Amino acid sequence: MPRRQSRFTPQEIAADPRLRDDSPGLWDRQLGETERGLLTSAVRCFAANGYHATTTRDIAAGVGLSPAALYVHFPAKELVLFEIMAAGHRSALACIEDSPAGAAATAAGGLAAIVARYTAWHARHHVAARVCQFELAGLTATHYGEIRQLRHRTNEVFRDAVARGVDEGAFAPADVNRVVRAMLSLGIDLVRWYRLDGPDSPDQLGEFYAGLALKMVMNTGGTGPAPVDRPA
Repeated sequence: MPRRQSRFTPQEIAADPRLRDDSPGLWDRQLGETERGLLTSAVRCFAANGYHATTTRDIAAGVGLSPAALYVHFPAKELVLFEIMAAGHRSALACIEDSPAGAAATAAGGLAAIVARYTAWHARHHVAARVCQFELAGLTATHYGEIRQLRHRTNEVFRDAVARGVDEGAFAPADVNRVVRAMLSLGIDLVRWYRLDGPDSPDQLGEFYAGLALKMVMNTGGTGPAPVDRPA
């Protein structure tokens, strides 16, 4: 949601339908109910006001606790951000690593599966994904390094899928890194505007973006596009 000069209050955040998504399902089930509630409150506060403008009072108010209560569960606000970042990046990576892309009959089918899943994940978790993408500067250097490694692994999944198609001749010769950056941007940028109560479901948007991604790379050779496996 767009930032404004004045901050959103905890009451406004709690009532805003734009801040509703499936992010609460990302938190480690080994965490207690209060800790998971604090993470859900924090991710909405960070998405609405930004990490630095969010106070511990804001986060605690979202679950009806005193400001000092947060420190019982998280010794520092940065640790809340890191927990959100780690959960989001690991989940997004697992989503595409679990896709049947490697076993797909065609390179196009494999790439389509990855793009569809990555896009749908960002739509379902658009609030947490917004924080994961736009609040990296709030992390310590050590924690940033850990998240950076997860991001590199995600990029590698996309690069392998595009490179496979280029090597097999199914995709037109291209700068793989540039193409991958464009595809990642498709799936990521939707977190700026997506709402679960909008006209497109996460899966519908994923399938549509998968089609756009294939149009970037397909080598038709004048005979029409290669066959495409339906994304799983």
